[in-house]
Amino acid sequence: MAINDSTAKMNWDLTSYFPEFNGQDMKEFKERLKTDIETVKKKASALAPLDDTNGSEWVDVFLKNEDLIARYTHIDSYVGCLSAADGLNEDYLREEAEMSALGAEFSKLKVELMRGVRDASGENFEPLRESEELKSSKYYLGRLREDAQKKMNPEREVLAADLGVDGISAWGRLYDTISGKLEFEMTYPDGTVKTLPISQRRSLMEKPERAVRKAAFEGGNRAWQSIEDTAAAALNAIAGTRLTLNKYRGIDHFLDVALFQSSISGKTLDAMFEAIYSELELPRTILRLKAETMNRDKIAWYDLGAPLDLKAGQKLSWSRAKKMVKNSFAASYPRLGKFMDTVYRKEWIDWEPREGKRPGGFCTGSLTTKESRIFMTYNETLGDVLTLAHEAGHAFHSHVMSDIRPYSHFYPMTLAESASTFGEMILTEGVLEDPSISDAQKALTLDMEINHGAIYLMDIPVRYEFEKAFYEERQKGEVSVSRLKELMVQTQRRIFGDLLEEGGEDPYFWASKLHFYITGITFYNFPYTFGYLLSRGLFSMFKREGKEFLPKYEAFLRLSGSDTAENVARRSIGRDLESPDFWAESINSLNEPLSRLKGLLKNLKY
Repeated sequence: MAINDSTAKMNWDLTSYFPEFNGQDMKEFKERLKTDIETVKKKASALAPLDDTNGSEWVDVFLKNEDLIARYTHIDSYVGCLSAADGLNEDYLREEAEMSALGAEFSKLKVELMRGVRDASGENFEPLRESEELKSSKYYLGRLREDAQKKMNPEREVLAADLGVDGISAWGRLYDTISGKLEFEMTYPDGTVKTLPISQRRSLMEKPERAVRKAAFEGGNRAWQSIEDTAAAALNAIAGTRLTLNKYRGIDHFLDVALFQSSISGKTLDAMFEAIYSELELPRTILRLKAETMNRDKIAWYDLGAPLDLKAGQKLSWSRAKKMVKNSFAASYPRLGKFMDTVYRKEWIDWEPREGKRPGGFCTGSLTTKESRIFMTYNETLGDVLTLAHEAGHAFHSHVMSDIRPYSHFYPMTLAESASTFGEMILTEGVLEDPSISDAQKALTLDMEINHGAIYLMDIPVRYEFEKAFYEERQKGEVSVSRLKELMVQTQRRIFGDLLEEGGEDPYFWASKLHFYITGITFYNFPYTFGYLLSRGLFSMFKREGKEFLPKYEAFLRLSGSDTAENVARRSIGRDLESPDFWAESINSLNEPLSRLKGLLKNLKY
């Protein structure tokens, strides 16, 4: 019997999920879940579409489905934790594939739920939404009905779900597997050569020494080049599947799916990008300051994450990182600080660098235990401390919603990223207000804040514009490796302008950015900028109103799965997201930390 490795090879404690991997508890849980999914699916398929005679039976099906969802998140989160922490473990990878198959069964059940409400009359659908058992799920049910009206017939949707296991989902898993195993050759300035996991490349590209960043960039891209054909095949297959399904579902434009998944209108997305492009000179000014601190006129792609070259930026221990986050949270938001005590005490974080660990960071959780887990790779940099605050913001979001039913937990990325970025800004504020922290460390923190602003306002728009251009070309056929590189370079040049030095582009960014390969959500990137700017707007209100704002903020979080992003903002904080003015205000809030950093730099040597 395989023992849960959470205390041996991993930092986090996963035993609240199951005492051991593939132990009796886990096996029985999985088998019961499979059986119950099939039972509920059969019951739903036997029912006629919702009418005036079977409303109570459909209510029962929806309640049972909600229970199944909570149980599925429990085991799926557990397996996701294991496979991310040890991507070389074939048992975990097999279990991950099985979760994908189980997810397909859920998709089939969802097809039946959609069939039930798709063509129901308003006279029958409204009583279902207003029933005592489901009335707090009105938004979820309304979205399900809207989604149903954009789907193929049930037989085709069931076929699509089955094919997805070995199709689009398999391509995503393939990318996860090869990226988890990928290694690159790192040549240090002193001539030392090491073979490192690709997950460590990001931290090296955030080092103050430009030669180190360049070596990590070039070594990493040679590694990505070695699997470029596989990555391109995966990207083309994922996009091609989506476009084919859109055609059969009658969806006019590929962005319509992204807008629906993000719970925003096209007007809101246009308003945000209108503000970004009208205020583009501000992030360019930030990057010009970065170039100046490096005694350069321009930057390369591998300079985007570069900190100021100050001794204060060297190696922050894990214990110090935890303390910085906890103290910053506790100083301005006591409830958040108390929550971090729980996170640390219960060991909810896997942070250690090691072979086979997948790149990136995430927060996951179970709707059964109401607990979260944070995955990251800590390499002793200030950026890693910020990642901890970011993922802790996600975990706190789930904590605030812990008493809300599962159907109201499905908030979109556009709102999910607000909580994480809010956590980052509280950390930044805490560091800046702490008298025990040196001016050099504060300068590094401000530098990181404004540089993240530049990334959200330039790097992520590059991803968005590249992805749009790629999907437009993919509609006509597969896009070659050379064209993918060309598209990426052209997009980087267009957004960054003359700030990028000649040859300083990253032609393999389409391969190295795992967000392009996430199969459950399309256009995974722009919600980060959306959430970032929304958070800056929220944090500006927090700074003006003080702790009296926090109930509004928590109302915002609690509403996030119960309405559109526009309505959540109107109902909780009274702002209009369809106006470019809101987004422009948020962007221009970067002027204050930019000015403050310039003041500190006058008295610091770098």
